Amino acid sequence: MPRRTNSSRKIRYAVAGLGYIAQRAVLPAFAHAKKNSEIAAFFSDDPKKLRQLGKKYAVRGLYSYDLYEEGLKKEEIDAVYIALPNHLHCEYTVRAAQAGVHVLCEKPMALSVPECETMIHAADLHGIKLMIAYRLHYEEANLHAIHLVQSGKIGEPRYFQSAFSLPVKEKENIRLQGETGGGTIWDIGVYCINAARNLFRSEPIEVFAGTTGKGKGRFQEVEETSSAILQFPEQRLAAFTCSFGASDVSEFRIVGTKGELVLKSAYEYTDPIALHITIDGKERKRVFPARDQFSPLLLRFSHCILRNTLPEPSGDEGLCDVRIIQALYRSADKGRSMALKKMERKRRPVLRQRIRRPPVKTPALVHAKSPSG
Repeated sequence: MPRRTNSSRKIRYAVAGLGYIAQRAVLPAFAHAKKNSEIAAFFSDDPKKLRQLGKKYAVRGLYSYDLYEEGLKKEEIDAVYIALPNHLHCEYTVRAAQAGVHVLCEKPMALSVPECETMIHAADLHGIKLMIAYRLHYEEANLHAIHLVQSGKIGEPRYFQSAFSLPVKEKENIRLQGETGGGTIWDIGVYCINAARNLFRSEPIEVFAGTTGKGKGRFQEVEETSSAILQFPEQRLAAFTCSFGASDVSEFRIVGTKGELVLKSAYEYTDPIALHITIDGKERKRVFPARDQFSPLLLRFSHCILRNTLPEPSGDEGLCDVRIIQALYRSADKGRSMALKKMERKRRPVLRQRIRRPPVKTPALVHAKSPSG
């Protein structure tokens, strides 16, 4: 069972996985979440990372993955942030749950619906909380876009378009490794899917996808580019393209019967985000400054643990995206559309969830570098 908590103390976190996203964003975010969160342990099989990052963040609990359960117990860990490769999310969530430790897991939640269901079941069985790290569920520009669409400003939303590309230059990068859950839809397409679902506030009923570039150059194991179409109820469509071979783009557009809304740098976590809304030919623009998008996750998850409330985004949110991603890859493989079983999701991101924290300074990295070089 999880350790008993009281609302006045801080939640002790372990971070499992010290790769780029952990070093660039997660670890610095603790400085903005110190109200209720603190780092107490690191897990990695890289001794240099453990030594240098332990010193930098004053963390004494330094462990290899073989000592996962031992480290969680010895350091009296309340929650673990899982920043491991995608194929390890399920295993390390279940092991944490069995140790009575709450889990904040990076997305995609897992690599299959059964794995997601296993994670949810383990959390329920062992009485721990499971939250999936959808940072944009607390980011103001994205939440404001959802709010404007739902308020009817652009009329009845009819279609969604998105482009998200991240140039991955080195063939050794984990995003290009099929066995560990690499691939464009798994890694960045999930953002487009999640945005469409929450802007439309519904779940797709049929999907179609195509991929290109697999087997060429550095893309030996995963596709270079993928495009997808998602059909939603009420004759709504969402389309997106994502790529590891094209230059940086990160935006979406949603068009309604009265106007349109465009979010530029929509999925980024280091840049300002620009929102453009056009109604009856008149455009208004608002720029949201760059902010720390990871400390809100820590603050909210710790609050849920301390207050014993349900975290959101939950495992169900992660499962919804994973079932769509699996169907898209099946569609690309078989060359035909895939129907999805009807699913309802009552909880959606709302504007009052926004949490503002200043941006973090770019830290020096230890045996890690940006996927785009």
